[in-house]
Amino acid sequence: MGKTIAEKIFSKHSKKDVKAGDYILAKLDIVLVNDITGPLSVMEFQKLGDIKVFDKDKIVIICDHFTPNKDIKSAQNVKMLRNFAKNQNIRHFYEPGHVGIEHVMIPELGLAQPGYLIIGADSHTCTYGALNAFSTGVGSTDAGMAMATGDTWFRVPPSFRVEIRGKQKKWISGKDVVLHLIGRIGVEGANYFALEFCGEGLRNLSIDDRFTISNMAIECGGKAGIFNYDEVTEKYLKSLGIDASNYVEADKDANYEKSITIDLSDLDYTVSLPFSPDNTINVSKLEKTYVDQVVIGSCTNGRISDLRVAAEILTNKKVKDGLRVIVLPGSPKVYLEALREGLIEKFIIAGAAVSTPTCGPCLGGHMGILAEDEVCVSTTNRNFIGRMGHPKSKVILASPAVAAASAITGYITSPEEVM
Repeated sequence: MGKTIAEKIFSKHSKKDVKAGDYILAKLDIVLVNDITGPLSVMEFQKLGDIKVFDKDKIVIICDHFTPNKDIKSAQNVKMLRNFAKNQNIRHFYEPGHVGIEHVMIPELGLAQPGYLIIGADSHTCTYGALNAFSTGVGSTDAGMAMATGDTWFRVPPSFRVEIRGKQKKWISGKDVVLHLIGRIGVEGANYFALEFCGEGLRNLSIDDRFTISNMAIECGGKAGIFNYDEVTEKYLKSLGIDASNYVEADKDANYEKSITIDLSDLDYTVSLPFSPDNTINVSKLEKTYVDQVVIGSCTNGRISDLRVAAEILTNKKVKDGLRVIVLPGSPKVYLEALREGLIEKFIIAGAAVSTPTCGPCLGGHMGILAEDEVCVSTTNRNFIGRMGHPKSKVILASPAVAAASAITGYITSPEEVM
């Protein structure tokens, strides 16, 4: 029997011939923590005594969640991480002035590559599967121990084949694809599976579409969301100067416990209503739903292509009176590109607030907290109760196109309605 992409990556990193269900100890290429999870990881690491990290170039600390520091506690956490990075001579430590959202920065820095095995103390670490890597979220204790040893235990996951066909219409993006998938299979539909994306339709999904889809693999229970390597992946990696010759392909006779097909030509604008990512509906079938706030950004949709879409829709238009619109570029690089292209000016003229790169409002941290009974349409990845603020507030997940259109009308709107 042949192997899936996940089984091949785990075989390489454990130096064993593994299959789904095996328990293995595997070597890691990257260990990632942030300003919320990192202090707990460091405390666990320090319990081991006066030791050094396994590889100072393979530990990444990105202070992105409460950045710029929102209070004394967050400032103390970053101070702790800063001192740890200095003492351990860790190369990849980032805070304001240099910091972006971790899952936007890691690919930009060339730290995620095909065939890599990556763990991060953040559930959306699965983002890097877009680059043909196996990446997954772990607990802070696991990350702390991995900083010392360079490896960790896994149960090799079975694989769930997602075949992509067809071509989508304009404005349909990776966010619509992944919300459609989650709506079909449910938030537990891929529990501890490696979602493996393949099919001729992949050529119509940009690398940013793929980052969005892999990012939300966890929202249907996926352990990882891995894309087949193709010319789109190759072009992106070459732009970073990365030799991607170590990409991984599944065998033709690989075993998949589940499978599903998505035809891009059938997709409509999809949103996820409170309070679960699988509570999806097409915008065309939604009753008029008014919103108080719009957030465009996050690790899911804070890349330059996302901002370009939003700016195109908002150009020469105004944000609806009484509505708050917050735009969060995903990294300093994205921010600079948006400045050079004039996107930031368009957002401000339209009446939006533009933030320094931060996770901020996505997790109810800062920079856009919701009050009681307020409704936010957001390009983020979760809409649980109280996710962005008050327990009686509501979050509706959407693509940048739908979010930008909704900013103009004040209610959930498809881009065709305003263009």
